[in-house]
Amino acid sequence: MEQTRRPQRRPDRRPGLTVGRVFGVPLHLNGSMVLLALLVTVMYAEFARRQLDLPQFGGYLIGFGFVVSLLGSVLLHELGHALTARRFGIGVRGITLELLGGYTEMDRDAPTPRVDLLVSLAGPAVSAVLGVVAVAATLALPDRTVANQLAFQLAVSNVIVALFNILPGLPLDGGRALRAAVWALTRDRHRGTEVAGWVGRVVAVGTAALVVLFTLTRDLAPLALPLMLLVAFTLWRGAGQSIRVARVSRRFPLIDLSRLARPVFAVPTGTPLAEAQRRRATTEPDAVLLVTDSAGRPHALVDPAAAEAVPVERRPWLAVDAVSRSLAGLPTMPVGLDGERVMETVQTHPGAQYVVTSGEDVVGVLHIADLAQLLEPRRKMNT
Repeated sequence: MEQTRRPQRRPDRRPGLTVGRVFGVPLHLNGSMVLLALLVTVMYAEFARRQLDLPQFGGYLIGFGFVVSLLGSVLLHELGHALTARRFGIGVRGITLELLGGYTEMDRDAPTPRVDLLVSLAGPAVSAVLGVVAVAATLALPDRTVANQLAFQLAVSNVIVALFNILPGLPLDGGRALRAAVWALTRDRHRGTEVAGWVGRVVAVGTAALVVLFTLTRDLAPLALPLMLLVAFTLWRGAGQSIRVARVSRRFPLIDLSRLARPVFAVPTGTPLAEAQRRRATTEPDAVLLVTDSAGRPHALVDPAAAEAVPVERRPWLAVDAVSRSLAGLPTMPVGLDGERVMETVQTHPGAQYVVTSGEDVVGVLHIADLAQLLEPRRKMNT
């Protein structure tokens, strides 16, 4: 399976080991590739051994060659996406090959449906061309030879990659193409993403059903069943994430830092914690305590969790500085930042709090829990 995506959408994924650059694009290998190599080598070795009348070791060599062919096919597929994206001014951060294929990490989304469509279809187009060439080579080479078998491997690899990824559901390339089409028709990118996400769930269920059917009819080796069900599960999860992203993104225009950020209440450095809390309670109970230096310049925020952890009897004797975090260690946002830029800052600099500024003044603190509640009102967040 393959998908092209923005880096921020899947923060839980790691690019893996960097092994070099291809056309200037960093190439990463995920550790799951070891499992893929073992599974495919074992499954394909027996087939190749029977076809070519090879010893067992020879079958494993051919099976490993199939793994290399598959990885090469996926890499060329991803380069199709990456180079097309570059052609339209979209930066590419890297290509990662993993257990279920690979993905291309881009700096931003396509600016128009046309560009989205072209970038999406570039990968399957590369795989289709390579598949046609490999099929022609397979037919031209003598049957039951190593050269014929290698050409056959290339043909199978690229045809599978092309056909599977053209299925019209996110997170597959066909799903991105469907999104572009719906986007162009409705002029609503979010609606396109939701539609393609729901179709992706149908594709996931259909994939799982076919895998089980082919296993029962013995058209698919039982050893391949767990891997193929993992593919179906990954499709389902990716489709669900796409639907969620579309719903969240639709609410970006609601982000207004002047209203969403919690106000600050300034106290001088050295103020006892109990006294700072008393002053705040009489004016702005919901404000965040801001610690200023001797010149009146803001330099730290009181950590609410650390402050609450201090026993009440000790608070009159403990200065706010002891439970504060330096502003230098917190990311900042201008108060006039729009929703899209706010999300880019959050995704680039993950954290629990963000300092909201107006010029050199600190005017508020954005809590990530407040932002999450605005974007996903039905989700319960811990503050």
